[in-house]
Amino acid sequence: QIDFEMSFVSEEDVMNVAENLVRKLYKELLDVEIKDVQRITYEESINKYGTDKPDVRFGLELKDITEVAKVCNFKVFRSVAEKGGIVKGICLPGGAKLSRKEIDDLTNFATELGAKGLAWIKVTESGLQSPIVKFFSEGEMNAILERVEAKVGDIIFFVADTPEVVNHSLSNLRLKLAKLADLIDENEVKILWIVNFPMFEWNKDEDRWETLHHPFTSPKEEDIEKLESDPASVRARAYDMVLNGVEIGGGSIRIHRPDIQEKIFKVIGLSEEEARERFGFLIEALKYGAPPHGGMAFGLDRLCAIMLNEE
Repeated sequence: QIDFEMSFVSEEDVMNVAENLVRKLYKELLDVEIKDVQRITYEESINKYGTDKPDVRFGLELKDITEVAKVCNFKVFRSVAEKGGIVKGICLPGGAKLSRKEIDDLTNFATELGAKGLAWIKVTESGLQSPIVKFFSEGEMNAILERVEAKVGDIIFFVADTPEVVNHSLSNLRLKLAKLADLIDENEVKILWIVNFPMFEWNKDEDRWETLHHPFTSPKEEDIEKLESDPASVRARAYDMVLNGVEIGGGSIRIHRPDIQEKIFKVIGLSEEEARERFGFLIEALKYGAPPHGGMAFGLDRLCAIMLNEE
């Protein structure tokens, strides 16, 4: 792991160093010019791609059709939507030519990833082909086709379940479809920054909040006041660099104030006594005026593998 730490910096400073380093490596070692570097929020990444490390060398974005699912007569979709689950679709251009066996293989692939099934609709010259079309009114069907941007010759796949299952299965299916349809340009290099991660996630088994990255990541300044009242909406000052669908590095701006550090420990369920016992040295050290600081670590093995075009 190649790691760097910097004092008196913002996210921008750290990200600039990391980005320039990767650009330089590609230019000097492979004579490849990395042009535009995208930046999207964690929320947008999950919504569009179902993952926080998407490969953006191709489209195939996931489209949410939960609102239509809530009112349709297809019980599988409707019951999931009514229970607070989601329904998402992915449209494969030219996919209507897939055989029944290929569709069955993709269905098995999705169920191995936790989906209970994979619904599909083919858009053909002679109309829509699918066992589920009869459960939708013309208006509902048109709304779905418009939402997923389907054209004649395409196929649409759907998964209905909890957000975790839908996003996990469809994000993997997206990659599989891209390979199947030869949509990935292996010579292209796409860097993406993921920002605005949630600070916390709910641990169902332990019935408590835990930090998504680690408890020393600083929350965004404007979200500090919501730490106790609304932990779910607090965003972290964290950032990940994703290269062709692989996370090659990540980091954060760290907490440098003892009062904020103590609040974070409280949110994740550490008693004052426990926090003092495990991290008393840190709270104490921060009282002496640690500088605002941040950094990032690269997975050198992953970066080398990608640059050498290895699995």
